[in-house]
Amino acid sequence: MTDLAAADLRAALDVLDAASTVTVLCHVQPDADTIGSGLALAIALDRRGASVQVAFAAPSRLPDSMVGLPGTEFVTAPDEVRTEVDLVVTVDAGSRERLGSLGDRLDGAVSLVIDHHRSNTFYGTHHLVDASAESTTAVVAALFDAAGIVVDRDLAHCLFAGLVTDTGSFRWVRPGSHLLAERLLATGIDGAAITRSLLDTHPFGWLPMLGRVLGSARLLPDAAGARGLVYAVVRLDDVGGLRSEEIESVVDIVRTTAEAEVAAVFKENDRGWSVSLRSKSAVDVSTTATTLGGGGHRFSAGYTVTGEVDEAVAALVAALE
Repeated sequence: MTDLAAADLRAALDVLDAASTVTVLCHVQPDADTIGSGLALAIALDRRGASVQVAFAAPSRLPDSMVGLPGTEFVTAPDEVRTEVDLVVTVDAGSRERLGSLGDRLDGAVSLVIDHHRSNTFYGTHHLVDASAESTTAVVAALFDAAGIVVDRDLAHCLFAGLVTDTGSFRWVRPGSHLLAERLLATGIDGAAITRSLLDTHPFGWLPMLGRVLGSARLLPDAAGARGLVYAVVRLDDVGGLRSEEIESVVDIVRTTAEAEVAAVFKENDRGWSVSLRSKSAVDVSTTATTLGGGGHRFSAGYTVTGEVDEAVAALVAALE
């Protein structure tokens, strides 16, 4: 459920209705919220006759856990994304930087930013941002309702994918979250199968990787105002052929540490480190991430950093104070 104003919804619908060619951009290292939002929009726009492409700059292909989502036929390789369209829509991307190399598609374009991050920088020409929404797919659901679009099984599948992942299987909800879920499930989608594919299915290689990475975990009980910080390090040598979604899942195991309010996973890449942050209830990690050049939600955020990992940990500890 969302707190969007009717005027904001109307303005977003006007700019969508005026477009016959649309590019929908998802953020790099896409999760189910950005992909689910993008595909749901693509399906709806295609049904009313628009020509739609959905794209993300990296990695090179759709994560395996999402290939079963309806609408994947609209996914387009980055180098095939049109440079001139009537409208560019971004979904679940709090800043232009989150679009990676496709950020240049915003240059000189009419653009609509659809998001639910409090850290959104309002980088488009039009915006539909509800920081109180539990997922960007919830914002898209409100948009469909305002447009009178009937949410059928295909649309519900995409919308549920973002809802179930961004709420952590409904561990982090707000009033109305379960009502939206019930409405989507009533279309006949298999919520258990969708959730299992997105959150509970990993290749065997994930297990030994997890063993190596969890062995790096360290607890800093005095950090975060003595609420505790636990962190782990994923080095390139640990990754092997595993997908980015397997690497990202590590933080949800690290975060279960009882002695720490904040969890962090430092993931090595060829440019430095991508850092995932999680908190339980007392710390707003979106503020911490923004301080360090990133952004996100109150309990889930991230940023990137260069240099040695010990320096990165020290910077995080300082930011948490």
